[in-house]
Amino acid sequence: MSLSAPIPVVMSVAGSDSSAGAGIQADLKSIAAQGGYGLCAVTNVVSEIPGKVSKVCLMEPEMIEDQMRVLLAGFPVAAAKTGMLGGAEQVRCVARVWKEAGNGRPLVVDPVMVATGGGRLLEEGAVQAVSDELLPLAAVITPNMDEATVLWGRDVRSEDDMLACAEDLAKRYETAVLLKGGHLEGEAADVLVVGESVHWYRAPRVQGVHTHGTGCSLSAAIAAQIALGKDIPAAVGAAKRWLSQAVAGYLKWIHSAGEVHALNHLNQS
Repeated sequence: MSLSAPIPVVMSVAGSDSSAGAGIQADLKSIAAQGGYGLCAVTNVVSEIPGKVSKVCLMEPEMIEDQMRVLLAGFPVAAAKTGMLGGAEQVRCVARVWKEAGNGRPLVVDPVMVATGGGRLLEEGAVQAVSDELLPLAAVITPNMDEATVLWGRDVRSEDDMLACAEDLAKRYETAVLLKGGHLEGEAADVLVVGESVHWYRAPRVQGVHTHGTGCSLSAAIAAQIALGKDIPAAVGAAKRWLSQAVAGYLKWIHSAGEVHALNHLNQS
């Protein structure tokens, strides 16, 4: 029996994470947890576990383009997000398809550059392509402090820096900017700049949790909330509350290599 109110469709354009904690696997779980239906265009395949990136294999741009075009033509995509793209050719391919076939749909860009464990996830030459070609297409971009430092060209070390950086990037790219303060001490504080308005989102920091994929999951949840009809500040607020629960209810396994943690995308207790 079909639903009277169709579930909104959200497309993730990102890498595959073999541990399923980040990348398209996390995106699809995040989108489903918001009540959306997730699609994915795979940009690369990463062999990784929390804290370690072993190997990265980039997809050919032609394959990325074909996935995106097939999905955009075959589904009523309401919003999309990009995550790890890998190289300059991959970035340019994604930007080109979105310019030609995005048709004004909202795009959330998570400018993934470095994994939580320190592994580089964006080739050196691709940073400029992200800045010049992809970020101007976004409805909202979601850099963490390290990524914001690269884009801004100055260190981001405090909440004052976060606000100044977010305001500058919002003007430069003419889009909303959510700068995530996960690397600060104290509360997990993020700042959103939309036009002239500023919104802070705060949540208690959960100590002792060593997950990865929070950035992927948050940006996917924001895209899904936008697809559900929320404006950007409300979408970010709903996604932040959901992510805080996913972190607080984290999953844990103990085996020969020690403890392994993962986000609990379905925990909303």
